[in-house]
Amino acid sequence: MAHPLLPSVREGFRLIRMGSFGKKEECPSSQELLAFQNGDLSIEECRKIGRHMGSCEFCAAEAEFYERYPLIDEPAAPVRSPDMPKPLHDLAEALIGRKRGDVTYDELIREINFTSRRK
Repeated sequence: MAHPLLPSVREGFRLIRMGSFGKKEECPSSQELLAFQNGDLSIEECRKIGRHMGSCEFCAAEAEFYERYPLIDEPAAPVRSPDMPKPLHDLAEALIGRKRGDVTYDELIREINFTSRRK
């Protein structure tokens, strides 16, 4: 039985392998992998990257990431929030400590309720 503080041989090999899990000098760039995933490369370039990914877990994982989470070409249109009704705005200011003259919270609530019923 192994010493309880030492990892098992299997765990040791896993840690060694994980330590080498990363981009190497011979790996294609992230831009090349993205172009590969998008089909923007020549057939020869695709073959070269495909062969490389057959022996490089890191690049294969990166290409799989691009496949699962494609980049969005166009940013989404900004969404405009509706304006806050003035009575609700006044109540919020009163609740966070700003004063609005001598108006009480009860009066603000009644004003909000009255405005809500008119719509």
